[in-house]
This record gives sequence, structure tokens and C-alpha cells, in this order.
Amino acid sequence: MRIAMLSYHTCPLATLGGKDTGGMNVYVRDLTRELGRQGIHVDVFTRSQDEHVPHVVHELGFGNRVVHIPAGPEEPRHKRDIANYIPEFAEGVRRFAAEKGIEYDLIHSHYWMSGLAAGRLSDAWGGTPIVHMFHTLGEMKNRVARSEDERAGEDRLNGERQVLRRANRIVVATIAELTQLRFLYRAEANKMTIIPPGVDTCHFYPIPADEAKQFLGLKPENRMILFVGRIEPLKGVDTLIKSMSCLDAGLTSRDRPVHLAIIGGEPDVNAEEMTEEMTRLQKMCDDLCVGGTVVFLGKRAQDTLPYYYSAAEVLVMPSLYESFGMVALEAMACGTPVIASEVGGLGYLVQDGLTGYTVPDSDPGALSDRLSILLGDGRLRAEMGERAAAYAKEFGWEKIAAAIVKVYGEMIRRESRTA
Repeated sequence: MRIAMLSYHTCPLATLGGKDTGGMNVYVRDLTRELGRQGIHVDVFTRSQDEHVPHVVHELGFGNRVVHIPAGPEEPRHKRDIANYIPEFAEGVRRFAAEKGIEYDLIHSHYWMSGLAAGRLSDAWGGTPIVHMFHTLGEMKNRVARSEDERAGEDRLNGERQVLRRANRIVVATIAELTQLRFLYRAEANKMTIIPPGVDTCHFYPIPADEAKQFLGLKPENRMILFVGRIEPLKGVDTLIKSMSCLDAGLTSRDRPVHLAIIGGEPDVNAEEMTEEMTRLQKMCDDLCVGGTVVFLGKRAQDTLPYYYSAAEVLVMPSLYESFGMVALEAMACGTPVIASEVGGLGYLVQDGLTGYTVPDSDPGALSDRLSILLGDGRLRAEMGERAAAYAKEFGWEKIAAAIVKVYGEMIRRESRTA
């Protein structure tokens, strides 16, 4: 079985924490590796963003490749600026396959722009079946947008509807995403399959807290609340910072300080290069007088994340919208309880009162209350962490990839019968 995996706007090998890097990158990378373990050949195609990076890279193991296709300027561009290069990208993929003499059995596309490219390739290849994943939805983004700049444009909304019509199967992360597609996009229920993302339990597992803190250069008495993700309004970091300002003062002391560590973004660039959201959040810390307890760490390598998760007493995901929440799953696999907004996939992933807590989004008071409960009860944290780690094992990539492969087989057999 040969799969053409399309991740047009972001490379699965990119450093996490940037504006367009996050859960989708991890998903494509880890799924491809697991498919390789199961004997399936995958080529991941992405738009080239650096002319100095080799166009073909073997870093996913098992003979699987990441292929950087020149489409437009070979430099980073905002997502809204690269939609016009989709035809050029699709032609580059088609040409690569022709030069290598490869015929792909199926196209697996991610995000709406990749879905549009998949349609072009399917047409060029005589009807190759398409399995698509949206990861996030424009209509949902618009429901929580706080400004016009945060809203998805009509090109995205129209593109998503076009992909829904063209794809042979849509894989959704949760029943919440399926419901959103049904009611906001009028998608056909029989076209969708629920398969959650997975987690690499060989990489994310509980590390003794004292060892994790030592690795990170923390003192044993240091206590950490952790956020990991992109620095953008949709992630609700402002709610988390506000919750720190009303945290029970009795929980922290000079001997056992509690800090909020924020992983993501670029907090140390000059004012001209700093994003508007990072500037806003840093000013908020100063205005609320929590600058001494909130630490912006910037981007961190994926290999260090298990240490941060294991050293933290709790991970917080205060998002306004998440289709799933892979960061929460990674933290749970490391035995760390999670407090998350009760939105999208997070409401299904985090078991309230068992593996952590769910709270209303944009409610610093409710978040602060739950933080106070967890920080003040070591036994409760340990029990929730144990349950979280056990629950996360159900999302091991070997199980998730097997479900994906089953969908691949169904689509390929259906195409063969049709032909």
C-alpha cells in the first residue's frame, strides 16, 4: 500500500510552538512513522519553505519520506498568502510521482488547502481515493473570533465545503467534530468516521518528578503550572494569566513558589518582530503584577516535552476552540492531570473529576478554583495523574494507525470495485 500524505501549509518536521506548527504536525509525523512500522509506504508532501533544505528528507524511518515541493517563494508565508500556490503544489507532487514511477493507492490530506490539492491530484491520477482530516474548522473559528483579523475568510469556508464534497472519507477526531460538520456544513454522516489522534507512549510516559525537574534545571521545591501551544487568541492564554492573579495566596510561598511556564511563540524577539498577541500577554502580566510568576519559555524541542509534562503539577488548556487537544493527551500520558476548557474535543478527552477538570472557557475564576484544588491536594493530583496515564494508553499510535489503515483498505477496495 502506497499513501500520498499531503500537509501543504506546514512541515511535520518543523519545530513546534510556531504560528503554524502544533498538533497537526505531530499527528502527520507520528502517524507516518507508525504506518511505516506496519509496512505501509508513505510520502509526506509539504510546501518548501527553505531553498537550503533538501527537497527529499528521510527522517521518518521505514523508508518513508518528507518531500518539500516548491510552490511559490521558498520561504515562510502566512497561510492566507499561499492558497494561490495550491495548483503549483499539486503539479509538483504529480511530477515527483511520475519521475519516481510511483502510483499511489490513496491520498490522505490534512487541512482544507491540502484537501483542495488532493482533489486536483485525484483527478490527474484517474480517481485515486481521498481520505481527509480538517483538524480545525473555519466556521468554528469564526464563532469564537474576537476580531476581524481572527476570522476565517470566505476562501477557506468555500474551500472546506468543496473538500467535503470531493473527499471519499472524512476522519474526525470526536463526536463533537462530527456534529459541527453535520450542522454547520451539512456534511453527510455516512461519509465520516470517528478516529481520535494518537500519542507516542514510548516517548510520552511518566518520569519521576524529581528527575524531570533536575533535567530542566529546576529546584525540587519549585512548583509548575504548564501551558504548551501556539501563542494566539484562540488558545485563551489570557484567561490563564488572569487566573494566576486570583490564585489562592496560601498555595505559594517563598519556600515553595508556584510558577506558570508558557511554552510557545517567540517571547524574546525585539518589539518590531514580536507578535501582537505575545506583546498583549506580556503587558497583561505586568498590569496584573504576575510578571514574577509567569515565565515565557518560547519554543522547546519535542524531546524535552516529556520532562516539562512530568515536572508540572498540572497542564492547562484554556482554549476557546480545540478539535481534539493533543497536548492534553501527551500530558496525560506523562501522568499529569489536565485542566481544560469544556470546548470541542477537550470536553471528551479530559474526564472531569477523574483525569483532571473541565471548566467554562474565558472564566478565570472557575479556572483559578480548579487550580487551587489541584495544587492544594497532592494525593488528588497523584490519583488523577495515574488515571490519566492509564487512560492515555488507549490512544497508543499502534491502535489508532490500525483504525486508519482499516479506512484506507475500505476506500481502496471501494475504488477497485467501482473501477
